[in-house]
Amino acid sequence: MNTYDFVLKLALPSDQDLSVVENRLFDAGCDDALVGLGQKGRVGLSFTREAESAEVALHSALQDVKKALPSARLIEVGPDLVGVTDIAELFSFSRQNVRKLLQTHLDTFPLPVHEGRSAIWHLVDVLGWFERHQHKLIDKALYEVAAVNCRTNVTREHERLQAVC
Repeated sequence: MNTYDFVLKLALPSDQDLSVVENRLFDAGCDDALVGLGQKGRVGLSFTREAESAEVALHSALQDVKKALPSARLIEVGPDLVGVTDIAELFSFSRQNVRKLLQTHLDTFPLPVHEGRSAIWHLVDVLGWFERHQHKLIDKALYEVAAVNCRTNVTREHERLQAVC
């Protein structure tokens, strides 16, 4: 068994009674998650879950959440999308150092998912690049979680787009 850390961000119906959300999640098996209820109609669940794989951990958490909050909709699974600041924090670099790496490795650094004032990348791509090109040791559980989260978010977005396009 390995331990996997990940976050589920969910949208709740506006009539959802937030006072019972935490208890329902706990009763459904989400006792390994910290619950954040900051923004109205949203809930963030920070899991530390033991499982055979990151995929098993994530899917079991999603099943538990669906059991507790059947009308909740998945917004995003993290960690997945990262910016320069996230990359800097992950590798204990300065943001300037990360920007310099980006500029000096344009041909090999992963293409961003979004490029503009603030670029973002899939974490799994960034981790793979640092492992291959900078010879950094990457935590295998983090890499596995990042890969599963990327697939989950891309699949969710693909399904959403097929419904509207």
